[in-house]
This record gives sequence, structure tokens and C-alpha cells, in this order.
Amino acid sequence: MSITQLAADCDRWDEVLALVMRAFAAMDGVIDPPSSAHRLTVDNLQDKAGRETVFAALKGGRIIGCVFVLERTDDFYVGKLAVEPDLQGQGIGRRLMQAVEALARKRGKCAIELQTRIELTGNHAAFARLGFRETQRTAHEGYKRATSITMRKELS
Repeated sequence: MSITQLAADCDRWDEVLALVMRAFAAMDGVIDPPSSAHRLTVDNLQDKAGRETVFAALKGGRIIGCVFVLERTDDFYVGKLAVEPDLQGQGIGRRLMQAVEALARKRGKCAIELQTRIELTGNHAAFARLGFRETQRTAHEGYKRATSITMRKELS
């Protein structure tokens, strides 16, 4: 497996979209509100890649994982992390997040931040194992209860 950066003008956004949809499908009926992944299209993924850095995990030329990260003033924000469902638990997400961390360090950022849904307790534990700590709970518009957890990893 290798990790590579995808350029906004690459011709593989249909593959990335299909991967994200497969990876996020397990959340359907579990998280409320539904995932923003349902609003993704090939065009808006490509547009997103023009503003963000995208890393892909490749195995035999096949995209088996991806992560989108937005550079902010002091940190990087992880917006979408997806791993092929039948390959989850094999360290692909960890390798993608290591690429994000290396980029953040190279660019002099002090932290990486992400949000995960309240209901996805397995994700909370996985990110905690990678050194992320909960910093905040927030609610999506129209919700009175917390729907997301913000997690942050400080870089030294």
C-alpha cells in the first residue's frame, strides 16, 4: 500500500466518491442528522480538492482510502476520512492520518482537528488511540442535543 496526494485535476473523483459512499453507508440510520457525504458529487469533490489537500491510499492501483484536509491558520481540519469497508481495521486510516500529521508539521501547524458524530463511539476510540482528545460537543443546526464531538491532536 502507498499513500499519494491527489491533484484537483486528476480523473479519479468518481472512484473517490464511490469509496466515500461505501465507507459512510454504515452510518445510515445510525447518525442523526444524516451524513453530509450524501451531498457529495464528483464535481464538488473536485472543487473541494482545489481548496484542500487530499491523500489517497492505493493498493494495486485501486483507491482503498482517502482523507480531505483543510489548512487553517494554526491547524489542519480533517473533513472526510474514508476507508474501504472490507479493509477497515488494517491500519489504512492510521497511515492516512500519519500523512496529514506529516504535512501539518511540515507547514508548521500546532494541531490537527476533526469532528466525529456522537453516535460513532468506535470512531471516538480510534481517534483517541491516534492521540486526539475531545475538546467540544456541538449541535447541528436545528438540534438541541449535541450531535458532534470535536477532537484535536496537539503537535509538538
